[in-house]
Amino acid sequence: MDGRQPGASEGSHGHRESEGRLSDPPVLPASAPSGGEPGESGPAGGAPAGLGPGGPFAVFVRGSLPAWALVRQRFDPAEIDDVRGAVRAALEPVMGTIRPGMRVCIAAGSRGIDRIDQVIRATVERLAEAGASVFIIPAMGSHGGATAEGQREVLAGYGITPQAMGCEIRASMATVALGEVRPGVPVHLDREAFEGADAIIPVNRVKVHTDFSGPVQSGLAKMIAIGLGKQQGADTFHREGFAVFHALIPEVAAFTLTHAPIPFGLALVENGFARLRHVEAVPAGRIASREPELLAMSTDLLARLPLDALDVLILDEIGKDVSGLGMDSNVVGRYYTGPTGAGPAVQRIVARGLTAATEGNAVGVGMADVVLRRLVDAIDTAKTYMNCVTAKTPEGARVALTVDTDREALAIALACCLRVTPETARIVRAPDTKHLEWLYVSEPALPEVLAGGRCELVEPPHPIAFDAHGMLTEQYR
Repeated sequence: MDGRQPGASEGSHGHRESEGRLSDPPVLPASAPSGGEPGESGPAGGAPAGLGPGGPFAVFVRGSLPAWALVRQRFDPAEIDDVRGAVRAALEPVMGTIRPGMRVCIAAGSRGIDRIDQVIRATVERLAEAGASVFIIPAMGSHGGATAEGQREVLAGYGITPQAMGCEIRASMATVALGEVRPGVPVHLDREAFEGADAIIPVNRVKVHTDFSGPVQSGLAKMIAIGLGKQQGADTFHREGFAVFHALIPEVAAFTLTHAPIPFGLALVENGFARLRHVEAVPAGRIASREPELLAMSTDLLARLPLDALDVLILDEIGKDVSGLGMDSNVVGRYYTGPTGAGPAVQRIVARGLTAATEGNAVGVGMADVVLRRLVDAIDTAKTYMNCVTAKTPEGARVALTVDTDREALAIALACCLRVTPETARIVRAPDTKHLEWLYVSEPALPEVLAGGRCELVEPPHPIAFDAHGMLTEQYR
């Protein structure tokens, strides 16, 4: 059976289209580009077929969209200019642990960290100068479709290749079992690292996690516990549930540090502009105490939306290089199960597309309420499902209401909001949840945004512009 709902037909892209019946996931009919007179939203071109007169969703078009303005959000701009110099300086205090002739493995992850290729290259260079034989492994759990080649491709997407790094990259999904940290909870470690290296150096960004909270979240401990455990290790720990991660990850990291040659880790912190701010080599014996301090630093620098509540958030892209959840739950204030309680309160989220670097992994798309068809067409189900099943969060792969155009997406999202009219809607558009410097903010929300003192007006309020095909036309600076 193909799982098709009765009465559903195949669309032009091979996805199911509704014919007035319910479907799962619910999808809206394809809209042919429409020209004609401007619609109710100002310079929007013709209304998409689904929203035009006589269209099945015309009933949801009420009133006029508000104007919006381009604003620029200011964060602390301090960043590292000389990455190579900063990495070399950070490594100096721990270079006594590296002796000539040692085989050293650098563990690199799947996150889109600022200038991570330069960080890894500088690390390779300094270790080689000390006489070590260096190689790199992907340390990313089940990411990259849980295949060696897929994980190698993830690294290549960040510029981490043998040619660029000047050393070998060994990608394998094989692991060794180090023992059990708790009854029935085995600890796995990448076989290439464990058997082929005298020293393993994890390199990772420290930041708040999207699925759990605690004194240790994303960072060195998590890479040691889960990233280095590959799919087998990641699956094992996720079976225990995110509710215990705050305690389990430090336990597993401590267990691994006593069974594997990890002399130190290289911790990275980014600023609010997603630029590298801090590099620090943390000795193995200090990871447990130092990482919470680095997490506090990172949390203080985290970019956030300048509003406590909004009706519709439009994200141009989601992806694994943006956040482990595609969109950062710490920024959008929601998880698969609902609001996080930490804010902001967002009624509806529109996701327009996937990043190129995510390579089809759409994990987290399940947090969106409306998505564009081009996003759905770009999903690599194998990579997405592998990630979601390993994490025990199948809801992360659920696809929401799917439409063809931005104009439809915004109309449907507003129609799903409570106690709001289009004219009074608080709407924000952002490139993604990692890059929040430039934002389009609707006029009803603008006074609050500017009053916060963190944002400046770049372009005054003007109509939300769509082209003749119903797509947003404006670009950020």
